[in-house]
Amino acid sequence: MTPNWDDLRVFLAVARDESLSAAGRVLKIDPATVGRRIARLETALDAVLFTKSQQGYVLTTAGQRLMEHGLQAEEAMRAATGVMSGSAKSLSGQIRIGAPDGSANYLLPQVCAKISDENPDLDIQILALPRVINLSRREADMAVTVSAPTAGQLLVQKITDYRLHMVATRDYLSRNAAIRAVDDLRGHRMIGYIPDMIFDRELDYLSDIGVERVALASNSVSVQLRQVSQGMGVCVAHDFTLPFHPGLQKILTDQVSLTRGFYLVRHQGDQRNERLNRFAEALTRGLRDEVARLEAEASP
Repeated sequence: MTPNWDDLRVFLAVARDESLSAAGRVLKIDPATVGRRIARLETALDAVLFTKSQQGYVLTTAGQRLMEHGLQAEEAMRAATGVMSGSAKSLSGQIRIGAPDGSANYLLPQVCAKISDENPDLDIQILALPRVINLSRREADMAVTVSAPTAGQLLVQKITDYRLHMVATRDYLSRNAAIRAVDDLRGHRMIGYIPDMIFDRELDYLSDIGVERVALASNSVSVQLRQVSQGMGVCVAHDFTLPFHPGLQKILTDQVSLTRGFYLVRHQGDQRNERLNRFAEALTRGLRDEVARLEAEASP
C-alpha cells in the first residue's frame, strides 16, 4: 500500500521532532492522534518505522528509507504550492528561517518585520540555534549561515560580508590597564564562545587573534554582549550589534578588524519554488541593506 500525503506529513513531523507531542504541536493535532496515525502507517506498510528510546522516537532502517521518499514527496508538494501561489501579488503561508543567534537577534527581526508588512498573510518563523541547521530534515525552509556548505544538495548564495572588532565599555577601560596592543589583552578578562561548542570555524574569532583563554564563555552572542555591556571584560563583537549597545567602544581598530560573510542556504529541490524564491530575494536584499545601515551607524 502506498501511503497518502497526510500520513507522510505526520511521519515526517515525528521523524524531525522525535516526539509525538512536538509533532502534534506542529501539525495542530493531539499526540494520541499522531500515535494512531503512525501505527496505522506501520500496519499499512508492514514495517516498524520508529523505536522508542530515552531520546524519543528514533527512525529504524525502514523509517530512514521512508524518510528519503517522504522528503521527495514533500519537495514535490512544496514546488507545486510555490508554482500556484508564486504569481500572487503578496506571499502567504508559513516560512521558517534558521540562523545563528547573532543574525537572529540583531538582523532578522527588523528584516522579517518589513517583509511581513509587505505580505500581511505570510507567517515568518525565526529558528535561532547555536549549531548548523539541518535543512535535509526540513528543520527550516532556508538558513542563514556564516560559511558556505560544500556538502549536500543545497543552493548557496552569498548575502554580504560583515565586520567585527574588539569592544569594551568605557567604564571597564577606565578601571583597567590600558589596551594599546594585542599582547595587552593577556591582562584582561576575555569573553567569547565556549571553545568546544564552536560549531563553525568562522566563529573562532579569539583564536585568530591569538587569545588562548576565555574566562567568561557562552554559546550565545547575546549573552556575550550582555556580559561585556555590564563591564565584565572584552569581547569580539559584530559591528552591526553596536547600535543596540551604545555603551560599547571599539578598541585596537588598527590591529584587529575581522571580516566574515553571511550565506543563504536552501534545499536544491526548492529552486523551482517561486514562492520561496521571492522570499529569499526579499530576505537577501533586506539583510544586505540592514547590515550596511547598522555598520554605518556604528562607524566612528
